[in-house]
Amino acid sequence: MHTTPRHASGVRRILLWALSAAACCTAVCGTAAHAQEEGPSWSYAGETGPSHWASEDLSYRVCGTGRYQSPIDIKNATPKALSPIAFDYQPIPLTVTDTGHTMQVSAPPGSGGITVGEERYELVQFHFHRPSEESINGKRFQMEVHLVHKNARGELAVVSVLLRGGNSNPVLREVFDNLPPSGQKEASVPGVTLDPTQLLPKVRGYYTFEGSLTTPPCSEHVRWFVLKRAMQASSGEIVLFAARYPNNARPTQPRAGRPVEQTQD
Repeated sequence: MHTTPRHASGVRRILLWALSAAACCTAVCGTAAHAQEEGPSWSYAGETGPSHWASEDLSYRVCGTGRYQSPIDIKNATPKALSPIAFDYQPIPLTVTDTGHTMQVSAPPGSGGITVGEERYELVQFHFHRPSEESINGKRFQMEVHLVHKNARGELAVVSVLLRGGNSNPVLREVFDNLPPSGQKEASVPGVTLDPTQLLPKVRGYYTFEGSLTTPPCSEHVRWFVLKRAMQASSGEIVLFAARYPNNARPTQPRAGRPVEQTQD
């Protein structure tokens, strides 16, 4: 992880972002961000919020008709002797994209990925939600990271890392210290790389279930791995993200009888 004296300005940047957030309401800031994206509009509140996604466009109808939608409240998971997740992430360039709905870091080919049993998935990108979309026994966390992967057949797997307040995380610090300026879609820091492994807890037991994308078009047949151990983010890191996206979490969806399993650790 590259570190430079610019982190000494972190406190000043936090204050600037907080003032910026106070200067414009969530709806106005959200509208400006959504304008950066093409395609049907959607948001996390109001007339284009989650309860209306299915009617925004025909391609979004699964958001309302799908059987196994995400996120869910995880409870009563069945313990099983599941294969561990083998992570082999490689450092990736620090380029942060404001998608209009979250902050995202894309992973170029060769960035590594995960292997679960006989199945191999390559890392595609990771992004953030506040508060967490997944909940554990009804409890949501302050934030969540979704690491999105794809296998050779084009099937998706998401590793979810829950975040609670606490110590600074080196990846989060780099990402949130280098958010695109308001009105700008992307920011890059040449020569700086991130190690996604630093987003992961040391003990990597997980919950797993079949689900969907948590944003339109809400496509299903997505394999979910929600790590049991939460990681920490500093209050400053949370404030920096919340200044742009104070609430970008889809409500939990019905479990609909789907099995939810967990590792025995």
